[in-house]
Amino acid sequence: MKNFLAIFQRETKSYFSSPIAYVVIGLFLVLAGIFYYLIISNFVQMCMRVDMMAQQYRQMPQKMNVNLMAIRPIMHNLSLFALFFLPLVTMRLYSDEKRTGTIELLMTSPVSNWQAIMGKFAAAGALFVLMLAGTFIYIIFIFLYGNPELGPILTGYLGLLLIGLSYISFGLFFSTLTESQIIAAVSTFVFILVFWAIGWISGIVSPTLGNLLSNFSLIEHFDDFAKGVLDTKHIVYYLSFIFMGLFL
Repeated sequence: MKNFLAIFQRETKSYFSSPIAYVVIGLFLVLAGIFYYLIISNFVQMCMRVDMMAQQYRQMPQKMNVNLMAIRPIMHNLSLFALFFLPLVTMRLYSDEKRTGTIELLMTSPVSNWQAIMGKFAAAGALFVLMLAGTFIYIIFIFLYGNPELGPILTGYLGLLLIGLSYISFGLFFSTLTESQIIAAVSTFVFILVFWAIGWISGIVSPTLGNLLSNFSLIEHFDDFAKGVLDTKHIVYYLSFIFMGLFL
């Protein structure tokens, strides 16, 4: 545990001693805020149109589901933004060690491979948690001016955490393969994008092949979390994905 914490503290300090953490968190929150504003504005306009039609026909206005029409799209957008930003978080974890030659010191120190891997993985995961924590302010405003259900929000954030850790695990793997941070980031992005694309392809192929492809899709498993459905098969899928990336 002592060795793990030493690696974790070292990697965490390296994030915040350079512009990486501040730039990634800042851009992530700005982009999330822009799309949050667009989604909420569209939702408010729809509510106003529904109220105007109800007044025109002297009917009770239709109830609008804020979880379905606003929060779920926000969750899906956050999972997409993580696809672009997390490869930037993981690209330097091992590739920079190889480039600077410190990998030799790491490999000859009294730290096991598993402790080093988990320490780096935990540091990147902690940074992602900070990124998600910054988006809570958007959800707070929804509670201040609306009446959303808390359950789907909590499951949505659990799904975001799991899908983000899945990105990180394979980002860490690709970082071990090269000295170039750019190559590590691009390889991670392309690999993850493939597991997104198979979810899109599943809708245009035969039902049997489509079901098979959807079982491997990262985003298909996330959809139930965004709906507020907590299914153990989705949790097992993400945990298996994370373990495979760390094992490799």
